[in-house]
Amino acid sequence: MHIKTLSALTVMLSASSAFAANNECGDLTIADMTWNSATLIANIDSFILSEGYDCNVELVPGDTNATGASIIERGEPDIAPELWSNSMAEALNKGAADKRIRFAGKSLSDGGEEGFWIPKYLVDENPKLVSMEEILKHPELFKHPEDDSLGALYSCPAGWNCQISTGHLYEAFNMEERGFDLIDPGSSAGLSGSIAKAYERKEGWLGYYWAPTAVLGKYEMVKVDFGSGVNLEHFQTCLTQEYCEDPKPSMYPPSPVDTITTEALASEKPAVYEYLTKRSFTNAKMNTLLAWMEDNQAEGYIAAEYFLENNEDIWSTWVTKDAAEKIKAALN
Repeated sequence: MHIKTLSALTVMLSASSAFAANNECGDLTIADMTWNSATLIANIDSFILSEGYDCNVELVPGDTNATGASIIERGEPDIAPELWSNSMAEALNKGAADKRIRFAGKSLSDGGEEGFWIPKYLVDENPKLVSMEEILKHPELFKHPEDDSLGALYSCPAGWNCQISTGHLYEAFNMEERGFDLIDPGSSAGLSGSIAKAYERKEGWLGYYWAPTAVLGKYEMVKVDFGSGVNLEHFQTCLTQEYCEDPKPSMYPPSPVDTITTEALASEKPAVYEYLTKRSFTNAKMNTLLAWMEDNQAEGYIAAEYFLENNEDIWSTWVTKDAAEKIKAALN
C-alpha cells in the first residue's frame, strides 16, 4: 500500500514537472525597431510577456532587412513584432516554407496604408469630394501656395518611391490639364508641415500620405477614392517604376505588416505564440497612439504603459484570463 502510494505520487510529481516545463516561458528576445509604431509594439509585447507570461524578455535593436535576415538564418531574435514584409517577401516566404519562421499575425490589421488624402472638414462640407473624379472638377479648393490660379497636389520628397508613384498618378489623372500643379515638399517635415498649415487655416489640401503616422492621428484626413480599385500588377510593374510608359489610375494596395517568430518559439512556447496571433492594431488606433507619443515626446516603454493603462478593453482580448490579472496587478 505504501509503495503504491509513493508510486502514484511520483507519477503525479513527474506529470506536474513536465507540465511546468512545457509551460515555462524562459528567455525571449524581441526586436526593437527604430520607428515609433514598432518600438511601441515591442515594448507592449515586452510588458505583457514579462508580467503576464513570466518570460525573461530582452529587447534587441533591429530594422526590417537586418532583423528579417537574422531571424531566418540564425533564429534570432525570437520575435519581430512589426515587419513590413513586402520589402523581403520572397525570403520570408521561403523561410516559412523551410520551417525556420512563422507568420504569427498582423501587427496592423489594416496593413500599411498609402494614398491621396484631403482634410475631413472639406468632406463634411461636400461629401462628393471623397472621389478623385469630383476633386478634379475643383482645383480652386486646393490652392497652390504660390499661384492662386492653380490647384496643388503634394508629392513625396525626392528619393522616396512614393514620389515616383505620385508623379505617375498625376499624369494618369491628366491633372496638369485639369489645373493642378505637382508640388515637391522638399522633406518629410515639409510634407507634414503643409498639412498642419492647411488645418490651422481650414484650407484645402490634397496630397500623398501614409498610415499609421502621428500626423493622421492629429489631423483627421479622408483617403480619396480613385474609382479604380487596386490594379496590383500595373501598380507594381508601372506606377512604382521610374519608367511607366502608360500610367493608369490604381489605388495603393495595402502593405502587409506582420509579426514574425522563429519556428522554435511557435512550437516550444505555444502560449506566447497564441498571444502574438491575437495582438493587432487598427491604423486608427495606432495613429492616435503615435500622436500621443509625439506630443509627449514619450519613449516606447512610456507609451506602452500609457496604452496598457487606458486600453484594457483591447489588450485583455489578446491574453489569457490569468495573464490579464497579472498584467493588471503589475500596472497597479
